[in-house]
Amino acid sequence: MDALTLHRLHFAFTITYHYLFPQLTMGLSLLIVVLKTLALRTADHDDSVNYDISSRFWAKIFAINFLLGVVTGIPMEFQFGTNWSEFSRRTGAVIGMPLAMEGIFSFFLESAFLGLFLFGEKRLSRRMHWLSAVLVFVGSWISGFFIIVTNAWMQHPVGYKLLPNGVYEVGSFRELIFNPWAWIEYSHNMCAAVVTASFVMAAVGALYLLQRRDGPYGRIFLKLGVIAGIISCVLQVFPTGDLHGKYTAKHQPTAIAGMEGLFHSEKGAGMILLGQPNYKTQTIDNPLIVNKVLSFLIYGTTAAEVEGLDHFPKDQWPSTLPLLFYSYHIMAGLGTWFGALMAVAAFLLWRGKLYSARWILWPILLSWPLPYIATAAGWMTAEIGRQPWLVYGLIRTAEGSSMHVSASNSLFSLLGFLGMYTVLSLLWIIIVYNHIQAGPSAPKHALHTQSITV
Repeated sequence: MDALTLHRLHFAFTITYHYLFPQLTMGLSLLIVVLKTLALRTADHDDSVNYDISSRFWAKIFAINFLLGVVTGIPMEFQFGTNWSEFSRRTGAVIGMPLAMEGIFSFFLESAFLGLFLFGEKRLSRRMHWLSAVLVFVGSWISGFFIIVTNAWMQHPVGYKLLPNGVYEVGSFRELIFNPWAWIEYSHNMCAAVVTASFVMAAVGALYLLQRRDGPYGRIFLKLGVIAGIISCVLQVFPTGDLHGKYTAKHQPTAIAGMEGLFHSEKGAGMILLGQPNYKTQTIDNPLIVNKVLSFLIYGTTAAEVEGLDHFPKDQWPSTLPLLFYSYHIMAGLGTWFGALMAVAAFLLWRGKLYSARWILWPILLSWPLPYIATAAGWMTAEIGRQPWLVYGLIRTAEGSSMHVSASNSLFSLLGFLGMYTVLSLLWIIIVYNHIQAGPSAPKHALHTQSITV
């Protein structure tokens, strides 16, 4: 395995592992604000205390994930210099700006007010404590925005100037920040974060109801998770997913062709639901196709021609076509499951039967890891679809790696990260498991386990 491949694997592993934590904190910050708002609005009722306790419970899970997100995020900054030094040299003047703004503005805002939210409840008024939760939410979502701006410039570079020495710098800060790709990608990404948090919260609520725990917390978590889940699932598909797909088709047509397994340009192109891409024969084996749907989704008419991979030189094709195809279809398939599950759960909630319908509580409980898989598959689709470009149309991936870092050095570092992150994973599982089993109203010393009854 050559050095370039190992550099790519190394960064893919570290960023995929890191993003397990921010996607939950960004979505959870919104749901915590909802809980705190409900606590304020019901200040004259007994429910207010329950909402406050619920927000305190989820704030601790937020803090655990925030800490691990920081710990796993820092190494990626160093990887720009160690594994991707040429990329950093040529584009640092552009990508360094939003990354610096993320650290200076949003990260410090989020971390400072997270401290107030966690430790200042008895010292702040109810409205000020609510405001601290809002500012944690704002900081978390602004942080996500600046990171997305960086990635969006790599996907669709705008607002830059090329200097004679081959270095890129910002030509228009306004164009960089208001890059249309950034806003579409950001909205789609934040909907995915809310989907993740909604499923996690709903799963904990389902667990408590299946365990027949006393108290209202299972119902509170399940209700908020389902309501937020169905809204975010709908927004994930339309308009954010729809706009993202159309914009990708316009600016990265090879990515769309690879995602859909469209080797040949076709009028009235169909959408492939299932199949196996055959690179040698440039066909899809055992396809299950819905005719003309792809043309309609991209161009609004079933007669439109969708450009296939044969329309472009092979050196511009995504480098790992099968992985791109499968990643996209895993993301789309799981997204369909999310929408269907939350639609059924929302219907049962409306009918007042959700809390006792054990046949739906079990799928909700068991589905909590799936948004993580779907999000990882979605990011793999975006990043593999951009290949062979590191900055689309400007810098190829092979041009951006560190030429003086050997394959053996990269492999050694990767194995070290694998070991460290395995330890972190075990610690995270133990801490979160004990916290969930203790429950919102349990004393700190009462870490008991209750069995699930069928």
